[in-house]
Amino acid sequence: MSPSDRPMMNWVQAFLEAQAAELDAATNTQLAYANDLKDFAGWLTPLGKHFANATQDDVEGYLIECDTQGLSRSTRARRLSAIRQLYRFAFEEGWREDNPAIQIKGPGKTKSLPKTLSIVEVDALISAAAAHPKEGKRNACLMQLLYATGMRVTELVTLPVSAARGDPPMLLVRGKGGKERMVPLSPPAKAAMADWLHVWDATNDAGRALGKPESKFLFPSRSKAGHLTRHHFFGMIKDFAVKAGVSPDKVTPHTLRHAFATHLLEGGADLRAIQTMLGHADVATTEIYTHVVGERLTALVMEHHPLAKVPPRDRDDTSS
Repeated sequence: MSPSDRPMMNWVQAFLEAQAAELDAATNTQLAYANDLKDFAGWLTPLGKHFANATQDDVEGYLIECDTQGLSRSTRARRLSAIRQLYRFAFEEGWREDNPAIQIKGPGKTKSLPKTLSIVEVDALISAAAAHPKEGKRNACLMQLLYATGMRVTELVTLPVSAARGDPPMLLVRGKGGKERMVPLSPPAKAAMADWLHVWDATNDAGRALGKPESKFLFPSRSKAGHLTRHHFFGMIKDFAVKAGVSPDKVTPHTLRHAFATHLLEGGADLRAIQTMLGHADVATTEIYTHVVGERLTALVMEHHPLAKVPPRDRDDTSS
């Protein structure tokens, strides 16, 4: 079968399988690639084009269409990256003799500072989570672990219960690409996890008596995956924000990750140590938090330092 005879989604499937096998690409990354390439294929089809014969002009035309739709610079950059990688794969497979996207300059990503929270706001969120009449211990454990470790939300909701056994001083976290790292636990996080484990064990003992299988996850649910989903937790944390009197617009699971890093840096932690705990491959990614702390210090000086305040003009000067 010639490359042009293969359905475009066949190209995408083969590309994703190669990514998973060779690069151990995370599931969320593969889903993003699949959606981006499906959109590109949908744009090519009415033009009578195929991945096999699309030109550089076609790729540029697609990116212009994305811009017209109002898609963000980061989204457009990600889509171009997906297209480039698809064609790199196609070149290696002998399906194309060129990469029509290789010379296209991407829009780049806007370097915006991450949103973060104050310590007071984090405390209020944790208190609101713990106040739930039925699921307070689980919610407190979720929030304490998230803030104490800076885990990504997927890493948090997929934690195996075995990781919490034995009162561990640190958690073994499986991150992007299957890479593992150790993150220390604060005393409040350890206490919250121990409290939740008592509830977890009691619930599973009752379920086992009814013939139900024991969950392998620390935060089990009835979802298809068997654990609390990212989407559900996102909604939960918005609810905590409302109850805590914190603006829901500034609160997401990732905001707690940013708060973890920012507060550590403000407390004098080493940037390399924070990089390790966050699971960043490049310290340059972690360095964004130095700008967050720098902005806060600048605002502090401008607000409180006497020489930073503009003195009122002398009344005698107003006559000139």
